[in-house]
Amino acid sequence: MTKRKVDPLEKQEAASLTFSQKNMEDMFATADVSKVYGKPIKHETALIIPAAEVLWAGGFGAVSGFGEGPVPEGEDFGNSGGSGSGGGGRSFARPVAVIISTEEGVRVEPVPDPTKVLMAAITAAGFMAAMRLRMISSRRALRKLK
Repeated sequence: MTKRKVDPLEKQEAASLTFSQKNMEDMFATADVSKVYGKPIKHETALIIPAAEVLWAGGFGAVSGFGEGPVPEGEDFGNSGGSGSGGGGRSFARPVAVIISTEEGVRVEPVPDPTKVLMAAITAAGFMAAMRLRMISSRRALRKLK
């Protein structure tokens, strides 16, 4: 039985595919319902269920190229080439509410997020400053035209 010579490019492509598939499986695992709703907590007559917001983002890319090139001595590959792929992602979870079930009924209490409020304030201040600068530069331009 003759052994088939393994192309190094073939090995690289298989490794890249395995890496990308593992990343996707890990990212989809974060979107599970158990990540959104925590374990119920019994406190006296109340049942408390924490709820979270789960976000994830990712990106992947791949490229390959082939061409005529010098062949190393002893190799039987007529063409040279290469390929590569990569990917990455991030998942993030933060508490958003607490569901409280008592004998009187069920209510949802939001969990305030001071970071979101601060980021919104900084963004709004940035837009206001940019518009103010734009209005000032427009007035200067009009004065120069007169």
